[in-house]
Amino acid sequence: MELRQLGRSPLRVSPLCLGGNVLGWTADERTSFSLLDAWLDAGFNFIDTADVYSRWVPGHHGGESETVIGRWLKQGGRREKVVIATKVGLDMGEGKVGLQPARIRPGVEESLRRLQTDCIDLYLAHKDDPDTPLQDTLGLFARLVEEGKVRAIGASNYTGPRLAEALRTSDRFGLPRFESLQPLYNLYDRAVFEQELQPLCREEGIGVIGYYSLAAGFLTGKYRSQEDARKSPRGANTVAKYLNARGLRILAALDAAAERTAATPAQVAIAWLMAQPGITAPIASATSLAQLGELVKASQLALDTETLALLAQASAEP
Repeated sequence: MELRQLGRSPLRVSPLCLGGNVLGWTADERTSFSLLDAWLDAGFNFIDTADVYSRWVPGHHGGESETVIGRWLKQGGRREKVVIATKVGLDMGEGKVGLQPARIRPGVEESLRRLQTDCIDLYLAHKDDPDTPLQDTLGLFARLVEEGKVRAIGASNYTGPRLAEALRTSDRFGLPRFESLQPLYNLYDRAVFEQELQPLCREEGIGVIGYYSLAAGFLTGKYRSQEDARKSPRGANTVAKYLNARGLRILAALDAAAERTAATPAQVAIAWLMAQPGITAPIASATSLAQLGELVKASQLALDTETLALLAQASAEP
């Protein structure tokens, strides 16, 4: 498989990234291990997680996904074959929130312990912290790189102006820059990324690893009514917002594109993302080997100009 350089970093990643938000949650440890093994066996090397996954589940405290990945890595022979991305900054309880150096320092140590590794390949600020000076956050990240605990840094959920300010700060003070951006981006959620972030990332050579590639499962086509949404653990709160005239128009276009390409709507939705300018590796999750197989096939699907135009027109913002 041809690997892609992530920004200007030394990291080279597969063109699709496995989302770890489900690991230790809707995929138990045994299933998670089988998914991770299959991902590696299929030639992919990129895995994304975060310290906060999956704190939203009753009885969970955060770190469940990292812990599962760490136990998988502990089996041996895998660490050098994968690029692990994790994040810091969201609320972990007990005042552990934000991007102050005093939050990041213990946060990285806890992630390293759970992942059972001595270095995180890509460490991302999970969400902008406007109350902490960028120089403070980037300065602590610089020390982590110097100490060999982090190879490269990235940003998630930053606006265009704040990302640009962070890049200027890195340049002004000689600090490592954000080499990747993890934005919300899919066929439905297009406007914010394409208008203010995509041009900046392309100009600055920042690798883009967007999340919610399938819009929480909506773009698979399995949610076509409010009743469908209520059948999913996250559907009622997440997928329901896509069930409108534009969302249904996108599903119809995906159906047509799937028929044209002998693929599934999910495969087409991911292939569309992979074809967009500046995208390095969209992130998508799987809770079964069948779903993982869908992701593998999506990475091999090349959409022609007419199909791309069909999808672009159907998903255009009003």
